[in-house]
Amino acid sequence: MRHPLDRLLRPKSIAVIGGGAWCSSVIEQCRKIGFAGEIWPVHPKRNKVGGVAAFARLEDLPQAPDASFIGVNRHATIETVRLLREKEAGGAVCFASGFREAQAETGDGEGLQAALLEAAGEMPIIGPNCYGVINYLDRALLWPDQHGGVPVDRGVAILTQSSNIAINLTMQARGLPLAYVLTAGNQAQQGLAELGLAVLADERVTALGLHIEGVGDLRAFERLAAEAKRLAKPIVAIKAGRSDQARAAAVSHTASLTGSDTGARALLARLGIAQVESLPALLETLKLIHFNGALSSNKVVSLSCSGGEASLMADTAEGHDVVFPSLTPAQTTRLREVLGPMVALANPLDYHTFIWDDVPKMADCFSAALDGDAAIGCLIVDYPRADRCDRAAWECTIEAGALAVKATGKPLIIVTTLPEALPEDVTARITSAGMIPMHGLDDTLGAISRAAWLGQQSDSLTPVTRPGAPCNLVTISEAEAKMVLQSKGLQVPESIRAERAAALADCLAHVSGPAVIKAEGLAHKTEAGGIVFVGEDTAQAIETASKMPCQSWLVEERIEDAVAELLVGILRDPAHGFVLTIGAGGTWTELLRDSTSLLCPVTGDDIRNALTNLKIYPLLTGYRGASAANVDAIVRAVLAIQNYVVDHAGEIEEVEVNPLLICPTRAVAVDALIRKGEAR
Repeated sequence: MRHPLDRLLRPKSIAVIGGGAWCSSVIEQCRKIGFAGEIWPVHPKRNKVGGVAAFARLEDLPQAPDASFIGVNRHATIETVRLLREKEAGGAVCFASGFREAQAETGDGEGLQAALLEAAGEMPIIGPNCYGVINYLDRALLWPDQHGGVPVDRGVAILTQSSNIAINLTMQARGLPLAYVLTAGNQAQQGLAELGLAVLADERVTALGLHIEGVGDLRAFERLAAEAKRLAKPIVAIKAGRSDQARAAAVSHTASLTGSDTGARALLARLGIAQVESLPALLETLKLIHFNGALSSNKVVSLSCSGGEASLMADTAEGHDVVFPSLTPAQTTRLREVLGPMVALANPLDYHTFIWDDVPKMADCFSAALDGDAAIGCLIVDYPRADRCDRAAWECTIEAGALAVKATGKPLIIVTTLPEALPEDVTARITSAGMIPMHGLDDTLGAISRAAWLGQQSDSLTPVTRPGAPCNLVTISEAEAKMVLQSKGLQVPESIRAERAAALADCLAHVSGPAVIKAEGLAHKTEAGGIVFVGEDTAQAIETASKMPCQSWLVEERIEDAVAELLVGILRDPAHGFVLTIGAGGTWTELLRDSTSLLCPVTGDDIRNALTNLKIYPLLTGYRGASAANVDAIVRAVLAIQNYVVDHAGEIEEVEVNPLLICPTRAVAVDALIRKGEAR
């Protein structure tokens, strides 16, 4: 079945509308890449654009173009789109800016964008404010500038909202075949998710890379992730916006822990999209996936002829989720036979230079190293620069590596410590020999860890709970918050409210066992002096409580058998869903900043896995002989809080329980905060 964007992305005819240098460049780049279809410039006054005879009007074209590049001003763009739609064209790239992305500067951007969408109707448009499309598979482009790519038979697709970043990525010299490069601009109609679905439908595309500024439609991204899983075409993304914004004055600890980036990270992890932190990491990860696919494990064997390189590899791995498994007895025996008695056998392995340029022995060494528990091998080789040196003596590494891959069936990366030590002509020989050329130890190990993570992802995908946009927010009392959460199954201490200081003594008499008095209406009670523990001197405790800056108090049971304190918070993230944060609680929350975040809804298994990621997890298992926590009780508590949020998704801004006291038999919420409003 044809995709709605097929004509636009894989055109047989291209109309170039406008007469500026940008439009001439589109035509020049079409010729340069070898576009075999028709090119129809359109300009009311010029006979030629970019050296090609021009039509005065769109109506004069011999037929509806499959794809159009619209290089006129924003007002003329709207009418041009309308005419193309009426002519039943296949789609258009809108180059002009000044639409919604410039609302603050122009004042009329929203209105112009609405008019653009109305003019387009069902006809696909990309942009506005974007460069457009390069299709290296079919030698077709709607691109008003230079680019650094070459035609390929298969490769990865890369999508970004930034035209500059797109250009930069086409200039890569890392041996990564680019099938498509697309820019989305301000995503008026076709967002990253819709464009991603279109390129994934091409059987020649092996993986998808995304540079994301804003997610946009959550459900569209879920569809994209589900389709990528179905097609076994992994997605790798870099997400802009790691800075912490607008949380400094937050009422809750959850809000201060959950910065602007946390929701996005949780969403990408939920969708099975591998996240990286830099453009080089994006390219290297896509390269590994293109040539090999996802990995079955994160186990790596490393080979080099230098002890310094072996140590560097081991040290670099400290920042990545990779493992160097010990050599098996069978591997040790084979390696000893090849390398002799003077080489220390370990992983990472320094195989020395005794066998250098002896291709059969090098191949035997590499084969023995690969033929173990590792899912992939890394052979560290930095190639000399060709303008000043002779590379002939380094060819043995490619020959021996190829033989080892053929003998073992295991993938082998040839990786350089310096990116510039692996030029394009060498990457081409490496890939032709059946290996994977990669640049830099750090990015390579990061790519391996991401590829292994992708290999462990489930094919199932549970939709994210979509938040509402509540208005007129209020913070309900601690007592009310505990009551509504208790109705969902959360355990809370026995308690009673004192609405005046004179009632504190009577209230204490109604609480069995040790008690605590807390001021109502104070955020961060410990720091504000809003808590007093009642000991033997009850009168002193009452006097202290009566001086608290509040009008009412909560008198409640004091929990004394806790082995740990947790924070459990759920915060509305309008862009990504409800972010569930579990972390060290009580006075440790901001000191340790030990937390992990997921998107709702979560399962019991999700919660258990999240707990294991905490630094304080040993406390829950019984640290140094102490009592262990009831993990099942923690799971029930978190699910109870989540159930409340899901049932009131349109009203909730945030919910926080801090601390949740974890005991050997139960988990008790001793403080709770709920901010909610009116659903819209």
